[in-house]
Amino acid sequence: MKNIHCMVFGHDYKVTRQVTYHVQEYTCKNCKKELTTNSNGNLTELTPKFKEINDVLERIHHKRLVRISKKKKSNKLEQTTEPNLLVFSH
Repeated sequence: MKNIHCMVFGHDYKVTRQVTYHVQEYTCKNCKKELTTNSNGNLTELTPKFKEINDVLERIHHKRLVRISKKKKSNKLEQTTEPNLLVFSH
């Protein structure tokens, strides 16, 4: 019965997981069909292979965000601790 609603009115997809900024996983609210964004940006059925790919992508994306945030913090510390290093006076 759940599939009849989707056949008549179409699927009602909701984002269930934000893998990266451009890759998400979706689930139909009615029939629980799962989709994901593929490499071309199109929606593809979420298979175990795509789940594994999304897991790896998410892990890489998270590590990159952590590395970038640490780099920004260290740059801010350097800027605050070194403002008087190159002061020339005549």
